[in-house]
Amino acid sequence: MEFEENVPKVNKDRFLGICIVIAAVLITGTIIFTSRFPVANGALSAKAIASLEKAVLPEDGIVLPVSWGDMGNRLVESGVIDQEKFGDMSVQENNGKLVITKENEHTILNLLWAFGLGNKNDVLEKGPMMDPKYKGAGNFASTGGWTLAKGDAMNHYSMHPFITLTPDQQKLVEEVSKNIYRPCCGNSTYFPDCNHGMAMLGLLELMASQGVSEADMYKAALAVNSYWFPDTYVTIAQYLKSKGTDWKGADPKGILAANFSSGAGFAKIKEQIAPIQQKSGGGGCGI
Repeated sequence: MEFEENVPKVNKDRFLGICIVIAAVLITGTIIFTSRFPVANGALSAKAIASLEKAVLPEDGIVLPVSWGDMGNRLVESGVIDQEKFGDMSVQENNGKLVITKENEHTILNLLWAFGLGNKNDVLEKGPMMDPKYKGAGNFASTGGWTLAKGDAMNHYSMHPFITLTPDQQKLVEEVSKNIYRPCCGNSTYFPDCNHGMAMLGLLELMASQGVSEADMYKAALAVNSYWFPDTYVTIAQYLKSKGTDWKGADPKGILAANFSSGAGFAKIKEQIAPIQQKSGGGGCGI
């Protein structure tokens, strides 16, 4: 998987990203990897695991093929984000492109969550979120869980035309979203019922609006999923390594599909490999 990784050293100051969980518990985005690896058949050495971690989660971050521009200000002006509640909205950029790092992944998650929630789009208005059996779209973690808005989150649900996609761009977003899963559940991005799903939808919309190709959309999606769920994707990298496939040579579209990235799919992968013991603040769904 070729992708731009050589970016300038990031500012080590922590960003004040806020992850809201269903139990209303505030958690940090800090990732702490231990050197204690289980002794099992096929287990890699600590050195090999460290090498995988660097490949999946580059210390200097990964440049995403999308510009954030003044979107933060627009989210505040519209009320989707209450600046006082959210705190620091600073993001790392490289030549105008958004950079995701271990330090800012949570801030980016929350910014994209806000954008995905507020931007007017057919996925929110005609997709699974509006299925009558759920009795409204306001009962999900990605909607009822967004407490960083001015007023009720549903007052902003698909209400703001921050960007308007062409029919071809919309089709691309819908097709790609149906193939991108997250290990916290069994749903694709087309059903963005949690924070990670709504944030990924927002990222896809931004990329499509800026002319990013389908292949690069998948590369970027895998990069952000890896920072949001580090335990999962380092373990997947270990599994691929055991099969003779290097992380950089893996197919992002295939890894993001249900067989690898859904909760059930990853569980099957984990059964086949010695798990990597890590402590991570990432991966919590919802508020």
